[in-house]
Amino acid sequence: MDTLGQLANGFATAITPVNLMWCLIGTTLGTAIGVLPGLGPALTIALLLPITFKVDATAAFILFAGIYYGAMYGGSTTSILLNTPGESASIVTALEGNKMARSGRAGAALATSAIGSFVAGTIGTLGVTFLAPLVVDLALKFGPPEYFALMILAFVTVSAVLGSSAVRGLASLFFGFFLGMIGIDLQTGQPRFTFGVPELLDGVNVIIVAVGLFAVGETLYVAARRYAGKDEILPLKGSLYMSKEEWARSWKAWLRGALFGFPIGAMPAGGAEIPTFLSYWTEKRLSPKPEEFGTTGAIEGVAGPEAANNASAAGVLVPMLTLGLPTSATAAIILSAFQSYGIQPGPLLFQNQAALVWALIASLYIANVMLLVLNLPLVGLWVKVLHIPAPLMYAGILVFATIGSYGISNSPVDLILLYIIGAIGFLMRRFDFPTAPVIIGMILGPLAETEFRRAMTISDGDWTIFLTHPLSAALLALAALALIGPRLYGLYRNYRAKGEAIPGDA
Repeated sequence: MDTLGQLANGFATAITPVNLMWCLIGTTLGTAIGVLPGLGPALTIALLLPITFKVDATAAFILFAGIYYGAMYGGSTTSILLNTPGESASIVTALEGNKMARSGRAGAALATSAIGSFVAGTIGTLGVTFLAPLVVDLALKFGPPEYFALMILAFVTVSAVLGSSAVRGLASLFFGFFLGMIGIDLQTGQPRFTFGVPELLDGVNVIIVAVGLFAVGETLYVAARRYAGKDEILPLKGSLYMSKEEWARSWKAWLRGALFGFPIGAMPAGGAEIPTFLSYWTEKRLSPKPEEFGTTGAIEGVAGPEAANNASAAGVLVPMLTLGLPTSATAAIILSAFQSYGIQPGPLLFQNQAALVWALIASLYIANVMLLVLNLPLVGLWVKVLHIPAPLMYAGILVFATIGSYGISNSPVDLILLYIIGAIGFLMRRFDFPTAPVIIGMILGPLAETEFRRAMTISDGDWTIFLTHPLSAALLALAALALIGPRLYGLYRNYRAKGEAIPGDA
């Protein structure tokens, strides 16, 4: 009942005219960004981070949440009509959605995507509402050894999941550690990695790094890969309403997708890719018309993965709000926004910032309704957004990134850092190094260092404190398994393959 009371207070804050306006701006902008290929919520929120110095915290996070949910909705339009997924989580939607569009059923594909996103987003938000307080109760039992072990687990799993290889992910993570350690060590008072630059004594602003990596670096990368010519945008054909048969084939897929998406998204190494592929595989085997998969397009192949995608987006918020652990690029950017306001997500967030947290959760319900209203009637408008000239779009992003970053401290050093980090971000994308672990390492690295020092103080320098506490020992064992397990399994498969090949050669 306390949860429902807190949620009611959150709605009282979220439905004020000003916050409704921010929610509408966020959902509209997020949908437009999701439609545009090559852009995404992480880049957009990074670009808007400088507003945290001017806008009230509650309004800013309602805006960011609207962008996050809106981009999940909008990505399906590009996947279905253009066969160009804006994010990796939309790849599965493109498999069947584009084939439906080519067979004249684009309207039904867009409808099942929008309604499924609403259903799964609402289920996921309900999960955040009632699961997050339970996770908080568990997290309050953590001490310094448990927190340090949990962050080690997050470092390993997120670095492995967000990149094509664990080595590249860990390299990005350690680059983030380096950036997070620049400045004066608060415990010893000694400057670290400042290279004699006085402006670096206060450390590198995480907003500069986020905007550099996700706005400047990503924009340079997308612009560099832009080829001559135009993508084929399929015209909308048929009704935007689904037939009775399509409704019957969709609603079960929506529920199954939500059940895949939310729990996996809430895991420290979950993400949206795994549940969308699981949902697609499940729907293909349960479909009454499996022959439509890969040929004319099966509506379940759009409904299930899109529901899983949106439910996982809600699930990602659980570890971020309750434990302070971002498990996606967008969550890492939102976490940096919390730090801009001097707020540290974690178990105490629900006590110290209850009004902010519950207004944010309430705004997610409102954003879902707004997105359903925006997506179906205005789909023609979103298709026209695809015709924005790419050079103008990328140039505008760079201009806004430069102005916003300079406005933080009016320091030329920040601009130099912005473009140095942007160039590094471009090279990271070029050579397939994930950028999200940089932000995660920069934010969580100093926190992990603090918890490690606290644990060492408690134990008088005894390292075995991490092994004598059962929970921290279990978390470290999971981290070791996540790091070594895939390699051992790969060696085992190679051994089995060679063993089976020998009798045949003989």
